[in-house]
Amino acid sequence: MDLRKLKKLIDLVEDSGIAELEITEGEERVRIAKFSGAQIAYAPANYPAAPAPAVAVALAAPEAPAEPEGHVVKSPMVGTFYRSPSPGAPAFAEIGQSINEGQTLCIIEAMKLLNEIESDVTGTISKILVENGQPVEYGQPLFIIATT
Repeated sequence: MDLRKLKKLIDLVEDSGIAELEITEGEERVRIAKFSGAQIAYAPANYPAAPAPAVAVALAAPEAPAEPEGHVVKSPMVGTFYRSPSPGAPAFAEIGQSINEGQTLCIIEAMKLLNEIESDVTGTISKILVENGQPVEYGQPLFIIATT
């Protein structure tokens, strides 16, 4: 959130009768609270509050997503994710499907080369985290496998 927006929000709280305002914009969260006193303080959420400020602003870090249950198969490279060997062909893996270690889960196209990504565990596909044809980054989670 840029400083102009923060200044406008601080002015809004100072000029109004409200004591506290919290705004969430994307992954950013801002909390502005009015206290008695003549000072204005701006501090990150983990920084101790100034004594008796007129307005305090706290930026909170986005909450970390919960760790998925099961084994996460991550992309070993940057490229384009494909669920099937060719358009119109059945997908290599579907949610609820039992898979074995070494079984092909998807293809990642990188620099015109088609790289088969294999499962490194035996289990059941519980989630597919990427859409067909979507670009993926190195280390990006692709599948969650419930191991048996």
